[in-house]
Amino acid sequence: MEIVQVVGLGLIATFLILAVKEQKPVFAFSLAMFVGIVIFISLAGKVGQVVGILQNLAHLARVNELFLETILKIIGIAYIAEFGAQVTRDAGQDSIATKIELAGKVLIMVMAIPIITVIIETIMQILPA
Repeated sequence: MEIVQVVGLGLIATFLILAVKEQKPVFAFSLAMFVGIVIFISLAGKVGQVVGILQNLAHLARVNELFLETILKIIGIAYIAEFGAQVTRDAGQDSIATKIELAGKVLIMVMAIPIITVIIETIMQILPA
């Protein structure tokens, strides 16, 4: 049922934005940004539930907390970068949106280095010398 509410809010906002865009473009952009943030915040509880479940599964599987924490940070970076890029695109600033996406990708690569290092070290230990 929640998706119906999100889609309904999105459609109502879209119609309002289209109605006022030519007269008040700043108001239209502000409305779009506000609705995007409301949708983003409304999903925060669900994201918290998923994180809790993943933490429980990682604990049961005896996965190093550092790995789970890193993966969750990478997912967070991806979502935040995508949200920021889309808001920037909505404002008509495609070049800045592209830079936000690039920054997100670079930060994800940096965050992934410890995991990649452990994987390579493990493979090196398994392979005969």
